[in-house]
Amino acid sequence: MSPDIHTRNKMTITRLREALYDTNTDALPEQLEKLFAPDCAIHLAHPLGEMVGPQALHERGYAPLIAAIPDLERRDYITIGGGDNDQHWIGCAGFYTGVFERPWLDIPPTQHIVTMRYAEFFRLEDDRIVEMRALWDIPELMMQANAWPMGPSLGREFLVPGPATQDGLITGPRDEIRTAKSLKLVSDMLNALGQYAQGGVEAMNLEHYWHPRMVWYGPAGIGSGRRITGFRNWHQKPFLAGMPDRRSLGADVMFADNDYVGLFGWPALEATISQDGWLGIAPSGQRVTLRSLDFWRCEKDQIRENWVLVDLLDVFDQIGVDVLSRMRELTAGHRVRFPDR
Repeated sequence: MSPDIHTRNKMTITRLREALYDTNTDALPEQLEKLFAPDCAIHLAHPLGEMVGPQALHERGYAPLIAAIPDLERRDYITIGGGDNDQHWIGCAGFYTGVFERPWLDIPPTQHIVTMRYAEFFRLEDDRIVEMRALWDIPELMMQANAWPMGPSLGREFLVPGPATQDGLITGPRDEIRTAKSLKLVSDMLNALGQYAQGGVEAMNLEHYWHPRMVWYGPAGIGSGRRITGFRNWHQKPFLAGMPDRRSLGADVMFADNDYVGLFGWPALEATISQDGWLGIAPSGQRVTLRSLDFWRCEKDQIRENWVLVDLLDVFDQIGVDVLSRMRELTAGHRVRFPDR
């Protein structure tokens, strides 16, 4: 019996994962040409931006990154598939790693092993990728290079792990009952978040949806927190205090695969930075949108882990702050030494 559409799409993404595990710089352009449609729409984090086709992805995305990290290695710890009859998606979470030998986006190299988280969503048709939306956690790399020019994270910065259950790489057909159950749990939780406007933090009823030992793995610049108290103290309360009028833009893509749920919004939210401000941004009434990509793992009728990336450089750009320019000023006196070949 032939595999179902989501299993087949996961097989296609496995080829991409393999191509970027033992990355062959000479073979990669051809490998991307086979995996991506010629007119594939590609959306990457700021400042990489939008492009069309695998050649542009290679020239503007992977080639400069590989020049900086010659032994670049991709490590997925979540791969899930889903969607409806019109659109079929694969969601991947993990990190890129290798020795940071040369500058990338003017981030000074460290000559040490580094990691950069990613969340990537791919839409496939006829066994080829026709759309890609991806956030690479560029601030994480800046922090490892001691080149982050913005405020410190409230949460914990560390190498974010994969699922505690080590079962995030789902390759086979999904269990439709488990899948529907996970999707409903996360959907209900997200709907409950909207109750904040009427009843504050307590009205969200987080204790009903989240496991007592839950972990929220936030992006670099925000950091991670364990337990609901950690999530509230180091992310939710500062976020809500700084942007109390946040609202969903309602154009999200969301799907589930067994115990995992993936969601992205491009953008997902719109809000005004006001009252207490956010991430050191003054509360001067700036209107911003937020791109975010999420993965949740459900366990025993509750959410146990949540991996989140937000395009923070894009948020700063919208209010007129060029983080990379500030970084260049910060690191202007650094000496850069390249290793011998």
